[in-house]
Amino acid sequence: MENNRIKKIGVMTSGGDSPGMNAAIRAVVRACAYYHIKCVGFARGFQGMIDGEYEELNARSVRNIINLGGTFLKSARSKDFLTKEGRAKAAENLKEAEVDGMILIGGDGTFRGGKVFSKEHGIPVIGVPGTIDNDIFGTNFTIGYDTALNTVVEAIDKIRDTASSHNRLFFVEVMGRDAGFIALNSGIGAGAEEILIPEENLGLERLLDSLERSRRSGKTSSIVVVSEGDKIGKNVFELAEYVKENLPRYDAKVTVLGHIQRGGSPSCFDRVLASRLSIKAVELLLDGKRDQMVGMLNNEIESCDLDKALKSKPVMNKDLLRISDILST
Repeated sequence: MENNRIKKIGVMTSGGDSPGMNAAIRAVVRACAYYHIKCVGFARGFQGMIDGEYEELNARSVRNIINLGGTFLKSARSKDFLTKEGRAKAAENLKEAEVDGMILIGGDGTFRGGKVFSKEHGIPVIGVPGTIDNDIFGTNFTIGYDTALNTVVEAIDKIRDTASSHNRLFFVEVMGRDAGFIALNSGIGAGAEEILIPEENLGLERLLDSLERSRRSGKTSSIVVVSEGDKIGKNVFELAEYVKENLPRYDAKVTVLGHIQRGGSPSCFDRVLASRLSIKAVELLLDGKRDQMVGMLNNEIESCDLDKALKSKPVMNKDLLRISDILST
């Protein structure tokens, strides 16, 4: 590590919580302890920075949290931080706390806020991607995505038991307002007959044709996984009603998995990922880097400019779409 002015690092979580955020905080704090620098934790994200809600953390402060879902620093979305006055107040509090650089754990909204803050007040920031949607450019996986996938697959497996028992068609809505990574991967993993995602407009008629083919081939029950951002219908309930009207032989039901996808103990993969990314984030600050995001690409920990991470979109794996079509036969 280079010898530079970084003597104290701040860490916060912001936006929607995701499993593995606690593991990320823990890794930041213990990396700071390893490199003999201080660490400060800000509660409730940017709002905690504005309100001066922080405490010094040490290696013992983060014991027994690696297995916990959520974030012990709490998370929030701050309207105050959208204003120059709010950001100025946050900068004053960072100065008072003698914080030389910030590690921001969250999604694109968190990174946008951090980028503006860094530009206005000269505070170096490093982003650590924590979101179950996996919709951040510059990393193959975001913290919490793997756990959310496993939660969804387990839920769909249980729904399939009921679907098979009653010859029903289930529409299962999963999170993913702007990206269908959860829907596509969990749909393949759980053996869904159809998968509806924002990136691909299947179309109502094609959906009906596919379900009718499944029925004629002898399938007595079906699972359709729907990303909440899918564009076919106004919402999953209207989609189910449309299918019931046009395919009356199907007894269509809807299950919205909602926030259970955010909770739960993080998987081993997410714990290791969070640890690797967060230690790299600390080391980047110590090396004098700023306005970067850490990510894992091809199992290597890399970094890219926050600008690039925000301006680019992760690409859906087209081969998974092809595999989904083949497996739904």
